[in-house]
Amino acid sequence: MEQDIKTLTARLLANRWLPRNDRLVRRALVDETFRVELDHRLAAVGLQLQDNPYAGHVAAALVPEMIEPVFGAKREYAASNVGLTRDEIALLVVIWSLIVLPKRERQVTRREVADDGQGDMFGADKPVEHGETVSAGISEASLIADFGPLLGGRSRVKNFMLGKLARLGFIERRNGILAEGPLLDVALDYRVMADRIIHGTLAEVIARAGHPLPETNAFEVADVLPDEDVEEDA
Repeated sequence: MEQDIKTLTARLLANRWLPRNDRLVRRALVDETFRVELDHRLAAVGLQLQDNPYAGHVAAALVPEMIEPVFGAKREYAASNVGLTRDEIALLVVIWSLIVLPKRERQVTRREVADDGQGDMFGADKPVEHGETVSAGISEASLIADFGPLLGGRSRVKNFMLGKLARLGFIERRNGILAEGPLLDVALDYRVMADRIIHGTLAEVIARAGHPLPETNAFEVADVLPDEDVEEDA
């Protein structure tokens, strides 16, 4: 176990994130003894394992009490501890809203991007899906046209801001499509952000641009299955 612990710790420090289906990551998620030792190694250097069961990756992140000592001296820390400006954070939140909010709704209702919206009576028994089966990309051109003027100009969004978000691991740019990057669903907390966006002003801004968001927090309807709807209507 010692060698596996050292290997996984070193890989997390070197790569920042690892896929959830990685052999050692899977062991950390199911083997309690292994996880306790991994947490101990990471905590010794002020880090913790950032794990979200709905995300396709895990990451190493600072524990809360180390954020100020590590990033407090940097001017950019006032907005973000990864050096993002306010406009870049706003763009990141818009992208998160367009990709992760619909994705989480598909995950908790056990549907996929290709589904036609019909209920699946066995859906609740399916494991949580990750990747492109539930995470749909968005058009880069559409995003720039709709939100570029609000975030410093189309050219700045296309040539600088999206590239920066891609380098940081939040998004991937694929032939004009923006796809979920390894950190998009790990670094931003759905349970904290979902209600604020769905019931906040940003939802109205996104809807006016032609991108309607889910009407509710996915976890609020997670336990409502199709057969329960039928019983209530009967």
